Amino acid sequence: MALAMTYLRLPLESGTDPGQVARQVFAAAGWRDRYAARVLDLGVDWQGLQYIITGDPWEGRAPEADIVCGGRLLTEDGADELGFDVIYLAPDRVKTAADHLHATPFPSRRFDLLVMSEAGVQNVSAWADDARDGLFKPGYDALGRFFAEAASHGESIFKTMG
Repeated sequence: MALAMTYLRLPLESGTDPGQVARQVFAAAGWRDRYAARVLDLGVDWQGLQYIITGDPWEGRAPEADIVCGGRLLTEDGADELGFDVIYLAPDRVKTAADHLHATPFPSRRFDLLVMSEAGVQNVSAWADDARDGLFKPGYDALGRFFAEAASHGESIFKTMG
């Protein structure tokens, strides 16, 4: 079963514990509906975007890595409680990632299904050769808009993976 990734942008007051916010928000039934205007769902194709952006399925340099996999893991012991992991990006990292997305064209040169499969990117077998422009380019553009909106309001981003 492939992991799915969903993003949620939220304003946090200074001094607020993001771990506590994550437990409150994500433990509540219907959180996706409650925050629908603040959610971006990458589904199971997030790792393809991570690879296209950074050249690695899990790692990378900031700010590129912050766009998909980077951030502070809030659920080392809480994934069992919530049923998924939560990764947190503070507003300053959101802003840096948003600026990077704005200034960087879609890195289509990294789209190579064979290389991505050899690197262990999940879900590669489900993608066709046209996924670069039909799936990942729109996903990259959606991330750019999402991060820009969060940065313009000084918001944090929470990413759920599970």
